[in-house]
Amino acid sequence: MPRFPRRAVAAPAAVAIGLLAAVPAASDEPVLSGPHAVAHFDLAHGQTPESVVAERGGSADVSFAFARQVVKVTRERRVRVLATLPDEDNPRTPLVSSAATYGLARAHDGTLYVNYATGSGRTGVWRIPAGGGTPEQIAQLPADGLPNGLALDEKHGVLYAADSALGTVWRIPQAGGTATAWAAGTELAGLPSATGFGANGIQVHKDAVWVTNTDRGTLLRIPVGADGSAGAAETRAAGLTGVDDFVFPGHSDLVLAALNPSNEVVLVGPDGTHSGVLSVQEGLSNPTALAVRDRDVFVASAAYFTQRDPNLLKARLGAHFSRS
Repeated sequence: MPRFPRRAVAAPAAVAIGLLAAVPAASDEPVLSGPHAVAHFDLAHGQTPESVVAERGGSADVSFAFARQVVKVTRERRVRVLATLPDEDNPRTPLVSSAATYGLARAHDGTLYVNYATGSGRTGVWRIPAGGGTPEQIAQLPADGLPNGLALDEKHGVLYAADSALGTVWRIPQAGGTATAWAAGTELAGLPSATGFGANGIQVHKDAVWVTNTDRGTLLRIPVGADGSAGAAETRAAGLTGVDDFVFPGHSDLVLAALNPSNEVVLVGPDGTHSGVLSVQEGLSNPTALAVRDRDVFVASAAYFTQRDPNLLKARLGAHFSRS
């Protein structure tokens, strides 16, 4: 991961008021309450959580970037390895050098899909059987790319991978096969003068693919055409310095986003304004990813730059979001 500039972000009062107005159903209940650590990981063993998906019953699946593993964190706070990606003897992974697992997606039958970046022919999307087992590569992506965020659209049987190095969104059949460059352009590209990280987090939401761009600090919406093609990218929010992954906590366009360098989770309104809802005081340590299941919100922190306490936090989502 890149070295981000450190900058604390404080939302002005007008922004906070605007966001409160955007939250559906007037309520004194906070956006997130009761944040607490459900797991602490071992930095020395590469246990840097990059992506998280929530399961029924309170457990969560997490990808460890530099351990090349996908694990389950149970409701009882036990950590069980589901799969380990094959080692790469001489990784030439762009931007990070090491072989690393990134975005994680879960199908309804429990099958997991994970991005693996190696700088070799192993770069691509890998499938892990429900309950864990031997991972299998189902699609190859360019060796000079860095497949980061991963989103699954089961309705249409496709996966979308955000390539941070090539500034591209790849579309891959869920069953496996040839990946196609679905969207690209300046909006998705990184900045050579910054970290080089472009497209990063990715979600499918309301007939569109939403993507963050880390270097540009933006949240983009790309419509999906009736034929499956990509429409023109539109910027829905800017000023999200060092933004990584994000999630939709309800049915509206409100977003919870992880700002990696400033150790924040922010609520982003439909008008692009944003305000902090979690910070380092709650235990964030370079947050990388979020997941929501019912009212449970998981936040993974990789501690890439703090080098302290990679962890998984859990918080309770305000009841009003279930109706948003």
